[in-house]
Amino acid sequence: MAKANILHNEFTDKKFLNVGGGSKDTIIPEQYNGWKHILLDIDESVAPDIVCDARKLGTLPAGEFDAIYCSHNLEHYLRHDALKVLQGFLHVLKDDGFAHIRVPDIQEVMKKVVTSNLDIGDILYNSAVGPISVRDVIYGYEKQIEETGQDYYAHKTGFSPQSLKDFMHQAGFPIVGVGANSDCYEITAFGFKQAPNEEVKRLFNING
Repeated sequence: MAKANILHNEFTDKKFLNVGGGSKDTIIPEQYNGWKHILLDIDESVAPDIVCDARKLGTLPAGEFDAIYCSHNLEHYLRHDALKVLQGFLHVLKDDGFAHIRVPDIQEVMKKVVTSNLDIGDILYNSAVGPISVRDVIYGYEKQIEETGQDYYAHKTGFSPQSLKDFMHQAGFPIVGVGANSDCYEITAFGFKQAPNEEVKRLFNING
């Protein structure tokens, strides 16, 4: 599931729900160019279109969105609550909709810690916001938690590629595809309610 090289798409009548995106200023994948962007967040200060705890997506109207984009948010819930979030995704998605999820790859982090003999406070990699430590990936970005005073930025569960795939199946997604990028310790997953059409497969470079 490598990133597609398509800058524009044919989905100008589509809309996606950005769950826990923090701000519309945050960069989203260019495959969503032309889609209507609806931001959902629990934090009113970021001016979301919908103020809502993602665990309560089931209270929103059903079948409203063509896609869910959820980047580095699912790990902020305890496992049983993360299951509610995924089930909420299914509720708000149209029948031909899909969920696009990105989370830290804890399996790759553990491998790196062992092979490089890293301590929990050692730097794992450098990002756009600065150096990221092993602790940041496992427990949440320490600087953000300290500066905001909000413990909902803490990480409360973690995933490997296989465990995320299994978890999405458990939530009710019948079709799940998962890929990993070891350079940034990240997993990307797509969950479908039904087999994706050729346009979606082409846009997101999905095989099969």
